[in-house]
Amino acid sequence: MTFSDQDILAGLKSGRIVIRPRPNFAEQLGACSIDLHLGNTFQVFQHTKLPYVDLKNKIDFESLMRTVIVKKNEAFIMQQGDFVLASTKEHIEFADDIMGRVDGRSSLARLGIVVHSTAGRFDAGWRGVVTVELGNLGVMPVTLYPGMRICSMSFEELKTPSSRPYWKNPKSKYSNAKVAQTSKLALEFESQAKKK
Repeated sequence: MTFSDQDILAGLKSGRIVIRPRPNFAEQLGACSIDLHLGNTFQVFQHTKLPYVDLKNKIDFESLMRTVIVKKNEAFIMQQGDFVLASTKEHIEFADDIMGRVDGRSSLARLGIVVHSTAGRFDAGWRGVVTVELGNLGVMPVTLYPGMRICSMSFEELKTPSSRPYWKNPKSKYSNAKVAQTSKLALEFESQAKKK
């Protein structure tokens, strides 16, 4: 069951959903979702000497990206074809029987700004900021401002609580994230190699 605005408010009141800082409901709460704000830290891909990314080879993904921190009242400019990682200003937590989904805002999509590539689901028991995978598919650069509403999160209730919520799962790679984190996909290949 997808939460309505009333369910979201009840979840926040009971502590089954936690959002810090506390939302401005008049601005952020929709009929069945809550808007989240863009943080000020961006992970930007750098040009590299590597001819390609081979996930089976040990790669320091952090070295492929640089961190850009945008100061107050300044903008981050998404050029055509850019792909960057950013995070929400809000820290989100939800109970072991609630999952979340993040969607981009229609007003940004109409300018060519994609807010997530494929990772729109947040497993039951999520804790941390929301990483957004920003892309500019448009024909012009677009300015993004920290603090602007960047995405919305909706919530769904599971029939039963998860026996392996995200925060308890030892395979969880991004638990308790404080800023956008680079890909940790290589850890899966390392884990498979150790089993052989």
